[in-house]
Amino acid sequence: MERIHRQTEPIRSRTVDETVAAEPLANDSLLDEIDALLDENAQEFVHNYVQKGGQ
Repeated sequence: MERIHRQTEPIRSRTVDETVAAEPLANDSLLDEIDALLDENAQEFVHNYVQKGGQ
């Protein structure tokens, strides 16, 4: 019974909390990079994603 109790306890650590807090910055950086690429290649991007032949 003790084994089951230990497995269901939430596991928290400072490193996990710090990683979660850093994720929005990484996501913002990635989105900024995507925006920059789309600004440079917007026409090519749209052309590559146009559906042809009803696909």
